[in-house]
Amino acid sequence: MPNAKGERRDDTTQGPGQAPDEAESPAAEPDDEATGSPYRRLSDPRELQALAHPVRLGIMELLTVDGPLTATELADRLDETPANCSWHLRKLAEHSFVEEAGGGIGRQRPWKVRQTGLAWDDVDATPGERRAGRALEEMVLQRQMARYHRARAQLSDDDDLDWSEATTSTQHVSWLTAEELDDLNLEIRGILERHADRWTDPARRPAGARLCELVAWGAPLLLPGLEAARADDRAADVS
Repeated sequence: MPNAKGERRDDTTQGPGQAPDEAESPAAEPDDEATGSPYRRLSDPRELQALAHPVRLGIMELLTVDGPLTATELADRLDETPANCSWHLRKLAEHSFVEEAGGGIGRQRPWKVRQTGLAWDDVDATPGERRAGRALEEMVLQRQMARYHRARAQLSDDDDLDWSEATTSTQHVSWLTAEELDDLNLEIRGILERHADRWTDPARRPAGARLCELVAWGAPLLLPGLEAARADDRAADVS
C-alpha cells in the first residue's frame, strides 16, 4: 500500500496470555472504512497493545491471507486450543480488528478481518503511542524474519531448487540525505507493490504462483563513532 511521509504502515498478517496494560477500548471510529481507505489508522496505544501478542498476530495473519476462518480452524493451524482462539478473537473484536463473517454457531462461527492494512503515525504521537508502536513493529519484524528463515529451511529440505534460488536477501549501505533515503524507500515500496492487484484478483495469478512475502527497510546505520557527513568535510575533499 502507498505510505505517506511520517507514517508507518504494516499489512497485518499476523499465543496465550494478555497484552501488557491491555484495557477495554470502545469500537474504533469508522473513518477509514467510510472513506474507502485500504488501511486503518491506529492512534490509541490500547489498540497497538491489543495487537502486540503472538496469538493475535497469528490470527490476523491467517484471517488476512485465508479468511474467513473459525476459532477451531485457527486453533488447528496455530497449535492452540479453540477456547484460547475464541478468547483472542473476542479481544480483537473489542478493538474492531475482526468481526463475524456470518453463519455457524459457537466456535464454528467464521471470522474475518475488517480491513487488510494497518497504519500508525509516529510523527505527532505521544510517548506512550511511540512505545506501543515500536513494540508492535518489533514483534511484526521478528515474525517476518522467522518466516524467512523457515521458508529457506523448508525449501532446502524439500530440494525445491527453483524456489530456493528465487528466495534471496540483499543488503547494501550508502551515504544518503534524509530526503534521498525517503525517496529510495518510496521507490522500493513501489517495486514491492508491482503485483498488488493479484492480492484481490485470483484470476491475475499465474499458474504455479505462491503467496510471497517481500520485506524491506531503509534506515541510518548508527554505528558507534560514525557521524553524519559535514559540509566542511566535503569541501576538503573537493579542494
